[in-house]
Amino acid sequence: MIPPELPAELKAALDAKLHGLSRGDAAARSAAISRTYRGGGGSAAIRSEADALAYAVARMPATYAAVAASLNALCETRPDFAPDSLLDVGAGPGTATWAGAAAFASLERFTAIDANAALRSLALELFGQSSRLSALRYLQDEARAALAGAQPADLVVASYLAGEMEEAERAALADLLWAKTRDSLVIVEPGTPAGYARIIALRAQLIGLGARVAAPCPHDKVCPLQPPGWCHFVQRLPRSRAHMALKGAELPFEDEKFAYVALTRRAVTRPARVLAQPEVGKVEVTAKLCTPDGLAIARVPRRAKADYARARRWRWGDAVTFE
Repeated sequence: MIPPELPAELKAALDAKLHGLSRGDAAARSAAISRTYRGGGGSAAIRSEADALAYAVARMPATYAAVAASLNALCETRPDFAPDSLLDVGAGPGTATWAGAAAFASLERFTAIDANAALRSLALELFGQSSRLSALRYLQDEARAALAGAQPADLVVASYLAGEMEEAERAALADLLWAKTRDSLVIVEPGTPAGYARIIALRAQLIGLGARVAAPCPHDKVCPLQPPGWCHFVQRLPRSRAHMALKGAELPFEDEKFAYVALTRRAVTRPARVLAQPEVGKVEVTAKLCTPDGLAIARVPRRAKADYARARRWRWGDAVTFE
């Protein structure tokens, strides 16, 4: 399991880039980019080196934390998984590549894809500070065009990409992503109802192509949640001083809400999943779980001492054993 914090090499590389930078200008750029994303725009708003750096400082920590949590969930289900190659689609500043490298010491070959020249340039500078990632291949092109010529990889990751596409383009991309996946595919989106809807649509499409869900779902059936409910998770991460200044934040931490699906070509044994923070009372622990048989409310009484002690440690998103 890897922690949600950015790796030391990446932190140092970002700090070096920030030296002498106007924090006010970076904050203004970051705010403008965020408004564009919230308005339905995409990375086209990032046009310059300064834009790319402002975006990276503001968003890399939270994106990294979400991808790290998703990869940790895959590792829980597939503890034997030792990929040799990683394909990061919609790589931006390379966040998912850094997370993949941290999660899997077995990785030796890395390929990244993104159409944004400013983000690619920044990513290559950051990768250059890592002996392990400096030889990475970074293709600058639209995802579908670049994937057509890319080599398949053991692990494919597409994080915060699907929301920048229309439905038909997203569906076509999913076919290509699975075709390039030798073993496992991880897709991460914002933890909003819209992000969840995209994940669920892609999940159904990929299951139709033969994929098996490794996480977070303990089954390949239709999601049992009904509106207004949606499946998402929260990862808490620390904020650096630069991060706090750029976002005008007072709290030294951030909670990133995300939705994800990890799929594999192998049959896997999948545990139940905690869908919300459990309620811990003096009499019992109550938790909402997704199980192989559907939704369940677990009530673990205090009189069952060992089970109660274990349930007290459950956290939102955990894979758990429950009967």
